[in-house]
Amino acid sequence: MRLSVLTNLQAGRSHARLLRVQAFLKGYPDILHVETDSRDHVPQALAMLAKQEVDILAVNGGDGTLQHVLTEILANHALPRLPLIAPLRGGRTNMNALDIGSHRDPVAALSALIAAAHNGVPSERIVERPVLRVDFGPGHNTQYGLFFGGGVFHRTIEFKHNTLPKRHFQGLLGAAAFTGTLLARAALGSVSGLLTPDHVEIQLDGQSMEQGKFLLVMATSLERLLFHLFPFWGQESAPVRFTAIAAGARRSLSATLRVLRGRPPLTGAATPGYLSRNVRHVELRLDCGFLVDGEPFPPAPGRVVRIEADQRLRFVRTE
Repeated sequence: MRLSVLTNLQAGRSHARLLRVQAFLKGYPDILHVETDSRDHVPQALAMLAKQEVDILAVNGGDGTLQHVLTEILANHALPRLPLIAPLRGGRTNMNALDIGSHRDPVAALSALIAAAHNGVPSERIVERPVLRVDFGPGHNTQYGLFFGGGVFHRTIEFKHNTLPKRHFQGLLGAAAFTGTLLARAALGSVSGLLTPDHVEIQLDGQSMEQGKFLLVMATSLERLLFHLFPFWGQESAPVRFTAIAAGARRSLSATLRVLRGRPPLTGAATPGYLSRNVRHVELRLDCGFLVDGEPFPPAPGRVVRIEADQRLRFVRTE
């Protein structure tokens, strides 16, 4: 099997880690290693890889880099056939790689991939995931990813990127600090600043559910988020996990902790303001910005966003 590597040189916080990956790959001249200076240059990098057969594609970058790769290969057919995808933990945040099971050391992950390419990828290393297709109107390219977050997610990442020191706060430390602060404020009933509610109209599988002000709106096909949080408790057999929390929902520390563990806030009862279901199609009408994995999309009035999982990909676990 042919292994190729795509590296986003600007994705990670550690220059030393990048140098280790580059030095390691110099010992394997048969592995095509394409480097790009930003996520925006992913199409050119994939065009180079498309000139040869690729069986396993290792993506050395963060969530945003992987999102661009998934979009290019699924929406724009950048490669002649779908390879196995192996996300490496080479970015500032690596939620997708963590869920799939990537070794914390990219060099160790590459060693595992080289062995798998030589001997064949064992079935226990294959992780299959539905991939979210996100459409949001004429003039906008279809996006693919594994996590969608509206409103507060977009504002939080924009605030982090524009305000806080990149060296220390753009990775897991920053994510942990922000997550803890926001969860505490949410549990105490805050509805200001980053937690300002957004007006959203929700349809799930063609059925109008709710409309009004929402603190959180999110969808994923992952099985865990950062820090093993998983605020989804739908029981339906469908590929898109969806959760929304209304601004007027009754909140408390105990309810917040239950939701983060994937349990409804009150045992055995439907709780007003909390909605979590597994569905095939989500349609949202919203004015706020949103994220697809780590990629932000700015606000636009009256925008309709449609989410489904029309593709499944096979990923390679390296931990």
